[in-house]
Amino acid sequence: MVVTGRRPLLFLDVDGPLIPFGGTGYRTRSGAGEAYGNPLLGRLDPAVGARLLALPCDPVWATTWGQEANEAVAPVLGLPELPVVGWPEPSAEEGRDGLHWKTRPLLAWAADRPFAWFDDEITPADGTWAAAHHPRPALLHRVDPRTGLTDADFDALTAWLTTLTR
Repeated sequence: MVVTGRRPLLFLDVDGPLIPFGGTGYRTRSGAGEAYGNPLLGRLDPAVGARLLALPCDPVWATTWGQEANEAVAPVLGLPELPVVGWPEPSAEEGRDGLHWKTRPLLAWAADRPFAWFDDEITPADGTWAAAHHPRPALLHRVDPRTGLTDADFDALTAWLTTLTR
């Protein structure tokens, strides 16, 4: 499903940004993961959902979780069902130019809308390519997978969204 509104898009990866790995930046919520059949879901911070919904943008799952993000992640975060980016089959050329394999599909999905992308695998090459190939503003923001989304990440997104309304 493609969002047809005119608000900016927010592409969200799950592993790393929402489910942090390593370090001590997350607190496992006792029983939360087991209740949904996946112990990693206990690393989700339910407060993140309300923060995402309060932003003036349209969140979209940009994750290999696919529709399972709506079934398993969204309920823990208190999110409604979100659109899901479908990924094409990888080609033999994928990654040879230093781009993340999600970069081209996300720009195609965004079409002519501004977008932000939160992922833990974004590189400077992705940002350079997006700037050269996307007609609207784009924020490609790398989230530290050890901590997941932090106040600083939300601050960066809010500041970027503010620039779009000037």
